[in-house]
Amino acid sequence: MKKFRKPVYIAAGYNTISFGSGRKEFNPKKPMPGIEHHINEAGQGAIAQISDPNVIDEAMIGNFMAARFVKQGHLAALIPDIHPSLLYKPCTRVEGACGSGGLAWVTAMKVVLADLADVVLAIGTEVQNSVKAIYGADILAGAGHYAGERKNGHAYFFPSKFDERAAACYEKFGHDYIRKAMALWYKQAIENARKNPKAQEYHNMIEDLFATGMTPPNPKAFLPNLNVFDCSKVSDGASALIVASEDGLKKMGIPKSKAIEIVAYGQSEGNLTQQPEDKTKLSTTMSAAQKAYKMSGLTPKDIGTVEVHDCFSITGLLMLEACGFVGHGEGAAFVADGRSNFDGELPTNTTGGLIGFGHYTGGTGIRQAVDLLHQLTGQANGSQIKINPNRPHGLMTSMGGNDKTVVVGIFKAADVCPVIQRSNTPCHFSFNHFNDKKLWFHNIAFLK
Repeated sequence: MKKFRKPVYIAAGYNTISFGSGRKEFNPKKPMPGIEHHINEAGQGAIAQISDPNVIDEAMIGNFMAARFVKQGHLAALIPDIHPSLLYKPCTRVEGACGSGGLAWVTAMKVVLADLADVVLAIGTEVQNSVKAIYGADILAGAGHYAGERKNGHAYFFPSKFDERAAACYEKFGHDYIRKAMALWYKQAIENARKNPKAQEYHNMIEDLFATGMTPPNPKAFLPNLNVFDCSKVSDGASALIVASEDGLKKMGIPKSKAIEIVAYGQSEGNLTQQPEDKTKLSTTMSAAQKAYKMSGLTPKDIGTVEVHDCFSITGLLMLEACGFVGHGEGAAFVADGRSNFDGELPTNTTGGLIGFGHYTGGTGIRQAVDLLHQLTGQANGSQIKINPNRPHGLMTSMGGNDKTVVVGIFKAADVCPVIQRSNTPCHFSFNHFNDKKLWFHNIAFLK
């Protein structure tokens, strides 16, 4: 993948509450907000952070299955309802199953890089509590090869796909080794979610989270290798952000201190009709991550925090391996040693991830980017970690289906010069990153 021809940024991020079971205000017997409500709240939340909505040139919306969950297609035409300034602006809907949100910000980025726009609003959304879980499972099965897999598939189709991955990991690496780490992943997710008032599991008051995560699976009621706590929840919500050029930031009146630069991305597509060759590996995610590292000239050691697509606890472990933070089969030990904890070596899913924050499928890829925006610019409030100056980059993975559509993004704070160290890793930067003479001389002094 070619390197970017100019800097491109993300700013003005906003997440709605991840609405669903677990939230105190959630009552399935009462009318619930529609998809229009979530799109408008997220879009207006982003627009409220810029000086003039009229500077928005274009908009993207990522969504998976609104046409089945809420009988609403043509979502791009809902964007002008967000604000009058968006009427007659180009608007596009993109879809890549649960990776739709990641595709939305990447598509917005490509428009900016093509010089067709300076300011692009990107939104991701899903409403799933409109149907019972068993019917929702059939809708979500559309992220797999429906014609080839669904007929003989489990009633809970997608959980069963990752149940198979968990079984393969149990067999290859040891049941107790993997099972313990999956329970710890759940514990970590809920503890992080409790720090974010918008997370679906924010109100979770379970005292012994590890014991809960270790609940034996019940194949008669659900699956043989996963319990319900291994799964991300059914969620409604939306997220929004703005992708902009340097001129776009100026037009919006947003300082670089409140923006992150998209350093690199990787995008890969698997074959939907084929089963994974090795169920203990996320090969498409690995491909996308390698592309992002190659474009950036960075390595996993340069990443200080990550947002990985943990649709299931086993997926979280496999994501750490696919992104190169640990070797094959070592993800469980990494988690068991506390290295992915909030205060660990590599803080992971600091607002709870898909299991803790929630997973409004078409919007999760935007939500992850918003959380990294807040984290890397010091705006994460109770979820804020201390960014290691030697590892100033954040990485996210947005995955659709059973590791079929994957976007990996690498970001850094826009107003922070890259830390330059003597190493064999090449350092890539341009002089437009050094507009502040004080920062320039500081880095020269650092090198001495």
